[in-house]
This record gives sequence, C-alpha cells and structure tokens, in this order.
Amino acid sequence: MSSAAPAQRPAQAQCLHVVPLRGWHLPLLQDPCFVDLLPLLQRAVLLQGPDRLLNSLTARPPLVPDVLLAYREPQHPLGLLLSQRLNRSGSCWQLLQLRSSEASLAAGEAGRMAIEAALIREAIQRSRGAASWIATAATTDSDRLALLRQQGFQPLRRETLWRWEPPSEPEQRALPSDLQLRPLNRRTAPAMWLLEQAALPAQLRQLLDRRVEDLLDQSEQPSLMLFDCTRQQAVAGARRLRPGNRGLPELELSVHPGWQHLQGGPLQLLLERSAAGADQLLVRSDVLDGERSSWLQSLGMAPEGEEVVMARSVWRRHAPQHSTQMAQRLESMLGRLQPGQRPIPTPLGRP
Repeated sequence: MSSAAPAQRPAQAQCLHVVPLRGWHLPLLQDPCFVDLLPLLQRAVLLQGPDRLLNSLTARPPLVPDVLLAYREPQHPLGLLLSQRLNRSGSCWQLLQLRSSEASLAAGEAGRMAIEAALIREAIQRSRGAASWIATAATTDSDRLALLRQQGFQPLRRETLWRWEPPSEPEQRALPSDLQLRPLNRRTAPAMWLLEQAALPAQLRQLLDRRVEDLLDQSEQPSLMLFDCTRQQAVAGARRLRPGNRGLPELELSVHPGWQHLQGGPLQLLLERSAAGADQLLVRSDVLDGERSSWLQSLGMAPEGEEVVMARSVWRRHAPQHSTQMAQRLESMLGRLQPGQRPIPTPLGRP
C-alpha cells in the first residue's frame, strides 16, 4: 500500500479542473496577470445570479461575462477565460479574455497551451445555444493564433486599429442636399441594420447573426448615420462601441458598397460628430482596403496594431430519437410503397 500511494499522487496532480468562477476564488487571483481584471471579476460574481434569472425571463443583453477558472490545486489558479453572448438569442459568442498565470509557465509552453485549450473547449461546451464563436488575436501573437486554429477557429479578416485624437472643435461642413445626419435610436435602428447587412462580408454576417435589438445593445451614444432622404436608406454609419481591451471606445464605420464616394467630407463629418466628447478613440479598417487606410491616416490617425478576426461554427450531436418516433416517420415516408396502395398501371412494351 505504501509503495502504491506515491505513484497515484503525480497522476492526481496532473488532473486539470475547469470550473465557473465563484466568490471564494477571488482572494486567490493575486497573480499579476489577473490583477487588472479583479474589478470586473468581482462584478461578475455579484451579478451572475441576477443575470441568469433575468435571462430566463426574457431575451436581453448580458449584465456580465461568463468566467471560467482552470486549476490543478484550488489554491493555485492557472488560467482564466472570459466570454460573452454577442446577441440576445445566444447564437453567437465571443472570447473576450484568455489569461495564463505565471505558475502555468512552469509546465512549459505546451503545458500552458493545454491549459488555455481546456478553457476554450469548456467555454464552447457550456454555451448551449451557440452556433458560432468569434475571437481576435494580434497578428504578432503567433502562439495565440496557433491555439485558436487548433481549436477550430479560422481567420475571417485582418484589421488595422487606428488611434485617433479627434479635433476638439471640428470644422463646419455642409452635406449634400439629399443627405441628413441622423442619430441611432429605436426608430432609425432598422435602417442602420440594413446598412450593416449590406456592408458586412456574407460569412461574417451569417456568423454574427445580429438583429436590430442587438445593434442597439452594442452601441453607445453618440452613434450616427448618413441617411439618403431620396432613397430612404442609411448609406453610412458610425457606431460608438464600448471600450475594449485597450480601454478606449471604438468607432465602427460602415459604408454601403455603392456609396464609397462619400469618403471625404461627408464621412469625416460623420466620424467627428460620433467622436464628440472623447479624447481618444480606436477605429478599425480592413487591411486589404488600402484606400480607406490612406484616408484614415490623412485624418491624423496613427496605426495602433493589427488584429485577426477569427471564427468557428459549433456543431452539436443531437440526441437519438425514440424508436417509435422513427418508426412513425418511416411509415409516413414509405406509406405509398405499401401493398394496400392502388398499383400504378405499367405500359406494355412491344414484343
């Protein structure tokens, strides 16, 4: 017995646990890589109960992200993952944060990636209604890109992040007579939704599965659009988004494919009005859109870095149907082939 016990301990020590964050975990998260997240984690623990209750009553945006913790010994957390629904239906989720503690580095690079992979797999498994997942990674972070590819994520597009200090006193600019500047609200949201459906690539549009109410949930004020009064449609829009990982609010610029000629005075007016009250913002643009990048740079924006937007679909195996249900379906499908049916006359061929 004494010789078998030591052999079992290493096997148990290698067992990795991934669990939802609980209040008693918070004092254990003293690793430097977790410290900046502590206010958000405290809020997540306090509101996760009310969030589940409200979400069971009606579809609504989440109050806090879901948090998963990985450890081998409860007193020594090794990794942390934050994820969140991107729409009210829960069909699309986003990986917000993925952190590994300094203690995980003792297991080497392969051990750290195994911990992060376990966190991602558990998060995807727990998102019951999810059909797709979105994640971003810096183009220079080869380890994170490799991990996401290993977990089934594929790159959709590369984006440049532009840091912008908008002018405190924008110039007065006139719009063409058929265009109006309108705020994003419940009345104008359907027009902005149609604009984004036309501006987004088809695959990304399908994965995001964004509805009008999701557009409003993800936008802050001021968010504006250029509206064509003649055609009664939004032709360009700038939505103010919540601060991301860099702590700065973002502007998401959408331009209808048939209205690229607005790049210049009209779009500059749209951006400046949407940036009102902010000292600095981030604006994203597709790396392949060189003309847009050159124009943003002419406005005084400086490239902050590049990110890869990655996504994966979620395929789930459905539970097998009951044998009686399968028999009924087969009977209804094959009913016309049963002997009780009237036979169809068959023409006789010539001898």
